[in-house]
Amino acid sequence: MCAISEGMPLLLSRPALGVWLIAVVASLTAPRPLPAADWPEFRGPSGQGYSGDTGAPLSWNESENIAWKTPLPGRGWSSPVIAGNEVWLTVSNDRGRSLRAISLDAGTGQMRHDVEVFRFERPPAIHEKNSYASPTPIIEGGRVYVHFGMLGTAALTRDGKLLWENQQLRYQHGHGPGGSPALSGDLLIINCDGTDVQYVAALDKDTGALRWQTDRPSARMAFSTPLVIDAGDSRQVVSVGGDRAVSYDLETGEELWWIRFHGFSGVPRPVFGHGLVYLTTGFYNPEVIAVRPDGRGDVTSSHIAWQSSRGAPLTPSPLLVGEELYFVSDRGIATCLDAKTGRQHWQARFRGAFSASPVYADGRIYFLNESGETSVIAAGQEFKKLAQNQLGTKTLASIAVSGAAIFLRTESHLYRIEEK
Repeated sequence: MCAISEGMPLLLSRPALGVWLIAVVASLTAPRPLPAADWPEFRGPSGQGYSGDTGAPLSWNESENIAWKTPLPGRGWSSPVIAGNEVWLTVSNDRGRSLRAISLDAGTGQMRHDVEVFRFERPPAIHEKNSYASPTPIIEGGRVYVHFGMLGTAALTRDGKLLWENQQLRYQHGHGPGGSPALSGDLLIINCDGTDVQYVAALDKDTGALRWQTDRPSARMAFSTPLVIDAGDSRQVVSVGGDRAVSYDLETGEELWWIRFHGFSGVPRPVFGHGLVYLTTGFYNPEVIAVRPDGRGDVTSSHIAWQSSRGAPLTPSPLLVGEELYFVSDRGIATCLDAKTGRQHWQARFRGAFSASPVYADGRIYFLNESGETSVIAAGQEFKKLAQNQLGTKTLASIAVSGAAIFLRTESHLYRIEEK
């Protein structure tokens, strides 16, 4: 199929039945979400940007469909996470000296907790585009896990009391903290890919103690978030680093399989479905690669199902919905591929630069650019743009969906966006 540009007329309108079928297929091929209204980690219930809730708003601006807008007491690019009536974020104050966890009431936007977790007299330098509070927290049960890269990891109660802290994961960021942790069972999994050393670590979620650590045979940094998958008879941690993507045994940290490529400083989190792991490679010539996760050892020449370099992202993570894989490049080229074959369905250009990862909710896909503009399209093999919404302020954080509401973080505020 030929490419479709943003300015071309819409060819088909998608009936309600088609949207319903997409949701059904997605529920069968992608990890099932948690109960409605929870968005507990980076990229939501499955860690892959997919919401099973309905009623998310189609359009908004500063005067339309804003339930509340709350100023944030600090700087950061972590995405909001939601459980019940609580929204949690991280921020930094005092030019990175004070690293904090904050909680807001999801219904009103009022501040619930503002807790200093770590404090430094001389925080390390970071990239001007980054922040000291970029990794996204995780909510599970009565706890919140916060992560600030090499600066520290901690667990708090949802009343804001510190349970444990760990500042023993030593490595040099290069550009500052980036990747978020992943939680599975009783382990908190963290990629530690610095300019000096590279490894993956698993912390005991109850104590913060190190359970395992596996070094990487690489000398290049990365900022990706690991993804835990069920593949065959094993639970695997899929982790993208510099020049390699590796699958580790969840319980032991043993390397199971890996692929080699030329790339570093990769940010996107992998996604998984149809028996394939979809990952991206990083600077300078990114590719999207689909890998079968049932191999052992070096599977570069045996288990890659397909790969594509057209419009591949450096920062935003891909999104799997039904049988389609969607992604947007940092320069705004959006692409839809057949997830099983890599065949292109369409490609379109959006305005602006992109860092946030796209999300799916209620038959729609939301692409948020760095200027606060969200392009909304219908999920499917035909490109159909539904809305373009502008808040007019900088944002790098990914959208969160909770019930019928969207939570969107800008450089100064958190918005709850909802149809009135």
